[in-house]
Amino acid sequence: MQVTADMRPLDVLADFPAIPSGWAYLDTAATAQKPRPVIDAITRGYGETYATVHRGVYQRSADMTLAYEAARARAAKFLGAGSADEIVFVRGATEGINLVAQSWAVSQLRAGDRILLSQLEHHSNIVPWQLAAERIGAHIDVLPLTEDQRIDLDAMAEMLTSRHRLVALAHVSNVTGSVLDARRAAELAHGVGAKLLLDGCQAVPRMPVDVGALDCDFYVFSGHKLYGPTGVGVLWGRAELLDAMPPWQGGGSMIDKVSFERTTYAPPPGRFEAGTPHIVGALGLHAAIDYVEAIGLDRIDAHEAALVAETRARLSEINSVRLFGPENSAGIVSFGVEGVHPHDIATILDESRVAIRAGHHCAQPLMEALGVEATARASFGVYNSADDVAALVQGVERVTRIFG
Repeated sequence: MQVTADMRPLDVLADFPAIPSGWAYLDTAATAQKPRPVIDAITRGYGETYATVHRGVYQRSADMTLAYEAARARAAKFLGAGSADEIVFVRGATEGINLVAQSWAVSQLRAGDRILLSQLEHHSNIVPWQLAAERIGAHIDVLPLTEDQRIDLDAMAEMLTSRHRLVALAHVSNVTGSVLDARRAAELAHGVGAKLLLDGCQAVPRMPVDVGALDCDFYVFSGHKLYGPTGVGVLWGRAELLDAMPPWQGGGSMIDKVSFERTTYAPPPGRFEAGTPHIVGALGLHAAIDYVEAIGLDRIDAHEAALVAETRARLSEINSVRLFGPENSAGIVSFGVEGVHPHDIATILDESRVAIRAGHHCAQPLMEALGVEATARASFGVYNSADDVAALVQGVERVTRIFG
């Protein structure tokens, strides 16, 4: 499929002041550039309306508290949550997963219980479970991948047992862009009484997510991959699960009453938000959600799908290029050039003003499964176009000429 300028469904590059003319930014899976409405919301939050939340009785503090909680309600609506109280603000998906691991898993799992992960998980969806498993005496099992590097749900159906209490999977792989059939994963997990946590970092920027329809139990994402600020993210959990979870950090805001004899804790989500929160980060996240929904996540998905299809088609014409992942990957294309280290690919592309990621992408077990040490990765966002695809392909052709 040939993508041309007049076919582009999106034309929003002017909204992103950090992307200069002629620079192809293809590292959105690592972190997205920020549109002007998000930057403006952060600037206003610090420059005009800043105050603490949940504490002050003066008007500005009350107004900021309303704005902060409005961001929580916006995130709940964005995910299809039943209530804003099911939304916990965290520093990012990594903290959200650690929270579930150290609160829900440590309090609910017992020695001999099992946790199921997959070979393509990001380290942030591996290491927290290893820490919890070591503490509890639980065991971790690992799902294999299909030939096109998707999570093998047929294998999941065969591997699950009544000892499995938790399944934690990436909704979209940060390396291959493969999309999980999350509903089927939920049915399989629930069939043996296990809970399902989904890492949605790569899903929420590019496709509609409804946690009710997916029927998962926990969902996490990071704001900075959704065109929002760093240092803020969301953990969604079913109300009854959050209510049964003990706090994992102590401090201000998460308490009901404190004495040296006994402390009681606030109900969720406050129970999990100790200390002064990232107030302005929540405002920026609100603006980011408004931004992507104004464009339309279905449009974003179609836009990125067209760019991925063109990229895979063009790169596949170069004999020395190896492509990873399924043909219909979501916004991400990982590849290698025979005889060339991915760091060298990225360095040469940078000379041509094309920015990609190179390395193991915090997914070393997946690299081992692929039989490589690292890959080059191009990942798309709303600001990318056919021109960026052309610049990438031309840069890769230059790599092959340099290395013969």
